[in-house]
Amino acid sequence: MNYTWLLLRFHSRINRAKYWLAMLGILGAMVITVGTLASIGTTYGLGNGPNVIDIIGMSASVKALRTPAGSAASWFPHIATVPLGLAFAFIYAAVSIKRLHDRNKSGWWLLPFVGATGLYAHFGDMLGVVAPYAGVVVFVLFLWGVVEMDFLKGTSGYNRFGPDPLTPPPGKAQATPVTYPTEGGPNEPRVAYTIKASP
Repeated sequence: MNYTWLLLRFHSRINRAKYWLAMLGILGAMVITVGTLASIGTTYGLGNGPNVIDIIGMSASVKALRTPAGSAASWFPHIATVPLGLAFAFIYAAVSIKRLHDRNKSGWWLLPFVGATGLYAHFGDMLGVVAPYAGVVVFVLFLWGVVEMDFLKGTSGYNRFGPDPLTPPPGKAQATPVTYPTEGGPNEPRVAYTIKASP
């Protein structure tokens, strides 16, 4: 598997299995990264509050040792997690967009499916009386995105974003059945398989 393409490119399509594999990898990397940052913060007395990596609706945090506000050490969580959060968000977007392509949807669908959740999480309290209704809309969009990307099969055959990831490319070796006589007699066939490149 080409991991550079899977994690860093936005073109083509991936199936559900590769999507889930990438999501588990991202989650594992987040847990290791946050644990490492918390360990560094605790060991060297850095940090003011939680070390947080927030990737548009997916976040992890660990409480670190508190330092006086305004000290250089209090900036450690922000300096360390902002670039890491952006890197994880880029990888998450690359993988999710390819999965949306498999469903024959534009990558822009990631904005209502996931981006709306992040916006609501940060600015929902500013909506006043409309907040509960906006929350329901955001939840429905998020749930739709989860079903769309995590559970539904991609379109069969070619679509506007490329070939079906479940269909082997043309020219790939395929098993062709061949019959051989058995030792018991000349008229008793035995089925065997040989690898033969298709035209």
